[in-house]
Amino acid sequence: MKVLVTGGAGFIGSHIVDALVKEGSEVVIVDDLSNGSTVNVNSAAKLIPISILSEELGRVFMEEKPDVVIHEAAQTSVTRSLRDPVFDAKVNILGSVNLLEQCVAFGVKKIIYASSCAAYGTPLSVPLDESHPLQALSPYGVSKQTVERYLFTFQETYGLQYCALRYANVFGPRQNPAGEGGVVAIFLGQMLKGEQPVIFGKGDKSRSYVYVSDVVNANLKALHSDRTGIFNIGTDEEILDQRVFEVTSTLCAYDSPPRYADERPGEIRRMCLDYSKASRELKWKPTIPFKRGVYLTFQYLQDSMKALGV
Repeated sequence: MKVLVTGGAGFIGSHIVDALVKEGSEVVIVDDLSNGSTVNVNSAAKLIPISILSEELGRVFMEEKPDVVIHEAAQTSVTRSLRDPVFDAKVNILGSVNLLEQCVAFGVKKIIYASSCAAYGTPLSVPLDESHPLQALSPYGVSKQTVERYLFTFQETYGLQYCALRYANVFGPRQNPAGEGGVVAIFLGQMLKGEQPVIFGKGDKSRSYVYVSDVVNANLKALHSDRTGIFNIGTDEEILDQRVFEVTSTLCAYDSPPRYADERPGEIRRMCLDYSKASRELKWKPTIPFKRGVYLTFQYLQDSMKALGV
């Protein structure tokens, strides 16, 4: 099987590529390296450094002829989507439509899409299942739900099978500690450098966290399943921001309090996912507990910083 992975040099995408290579798939990566890094790229995969917006994407499909596409490339910053919604829509919506057109034109059998729980907006109740109304609070969330609709349309109109995986907050090795959304990696990176972490709000916002290896497994389950549609990929455990600070500070032996700042616009105050549909139809469930995942991320960051002499 040949699989094309967009964003395959990034945090989640590179782990997916590693797993695909391990199980014997031929892998082609499309990544413009705006967020990803060649350091993450598996040596057995072929990297084509272009954007999903590129007119050259059709040539890639014509030459590589992938059987399946796993679409991880995206503009992922909620803050940037609020500041520049046109850019967000251009990358996340138009880039995805460009990809879908190539899938249809060159006979791709299935596409697996990295969607987000940001599409839900403020929960009416928790845990949320896939039937919960979509009331996104940010252009980023809007872009994710919009692409889901395109996926449905392309399946109904052209027969392109799809799975849209609504990720919870994914964390683990290779996540950028200088980014915006990866609070576990951000806190660990700051504490390991002796910097004071910032909690936006009072520490009582909650998130559903899922370790990156579990997300990889969800993609593989979707790849090998005949099921289609939308699936929550997360946990039904609510983790408060304050608990994230407490767990990370214990590992880092960081004994100062955090700094508290005003909540940022577009942020959801509470999130917890019902993953029973994925469990039932994809035979998937999370296996890495939050504290274990934080410890593995801590080990990775600590080793990386030592290697860099930080």
